[in-house]
Amino acid sequence: MGHAAVPARARSLPRSGDEPPVTVPRDPAREAARRELSKRMYHENDPNWFQRALNAFWDWVGDLFDTASAATPGGTLGLLVVVLAVLAVLGTLWWRLGTPRRGPVSAAALFDDRPRSAAEHRSAADAHAAQGHWSQAVRERMRAVVRALEERALLDVRPGRTADEAAAEAARALPAHGDRLRAAARDFDDVTYGGRPGTEQAYRRLTALDHDLTRAKPLLAGTDTRRGAAG
Repeated sequence: MGHAAVPARARSLPRSGDEPPVTVPRDPAREAARRELSKRMYHENDPNWFQRALNAFWDWVGDLFDTASAATPGGTLGLLVVVLAVLAVLGTLWWRLGTPRRGPVSAAALFDDRPRSAAEHRSAADAHAAQGHWSQAVRERMRAVVRALEERALLDVRPGRTADEAAAEAARALPAHGDRLRAAARDFDDVTYGGRPGTEQAYRRLTALDHDLTRAKPLLAGTDTRRGAAG
């Protein structure tokens, strides 16, 4: 006679006459049940791993929300009011301050490893501007400005020079354009290292500065700064 199921705990089954009882050990019974329940037919409708993870996440969110509701005056309604108030404050700050901008991490070299002439940098800048790529256009135009000053021997050719250093050095030879040179260096740094997008206005300012510097006369050593600036 077969058994319909195997009990979890060992059970003694009485037999007729003087026969000893049949005892089913606990461990084999547990192993037989485990093998039976591991068959694919019992798990065809189980959720997949993604659904199980999603269910666990929503259970955690629900528990967190219930805990917060219990700790907040007014229960769920009070918690909802607090959440809405926080979102309103964040929205106001975002609207007033705009997207947070990263400051420059460090001042890096103005030029890359491959030297190019001022004319080549201007050509690259114009090509980027024609496509509306203002960040690249600003970078190339600033490089054209500095390279042109090097080609005129108003700046020494020095690898590793930063835009700020170039502006400060050029301002000593061209003091009338010192403010514009420093502003151009700031635009370059903001676009290159500060995470700000370049603009057409910044590019136009740099282009005008580049053109004006080609006609500017340097201040000779020993010349009074005010006279040089006025000239």
